[in-house]
Amino acid sequence: MKRSKAAGGRTLRSYMSGYVLALVLTAIPFGIAASGALSLQAALIAISAAAIIQVLIHLRYFLHLRLRTTPPERLLAIAFAAVLILIMIGGSLWIMLNLYYRMWA
Repeated sequence: MKRSKAAGGRTLRSYMSGYVLALVLTAIPFGIAASGALSLQAALIAISAAAIIQVLIHLRYFLHLRLRTTPPERLLAIAFAAVLILIMIGGSLWIMLNLYYRMWA
């Protein structure tokens, strides 16, 4: 008996697709940083875009979150965690830039 699809779409093919996409999205920023072919601003934008896409790939292929089939309370918990992470990143950048301004400018 062949099991072509497990519950919730968790198949080996799905995991391998996510793994390959994650590898490609990891290699792209390394290539950009190693080659230095892009300007600093373009490189930061490309690396940030690759990071955001990779987060979405992980949510889709490894955590199996889908907008239509996932319960809304689970999506709300993920959104709340994302907001908390953004607040922590923004606060850290604010503190570091403020220290840079006070010490070096």
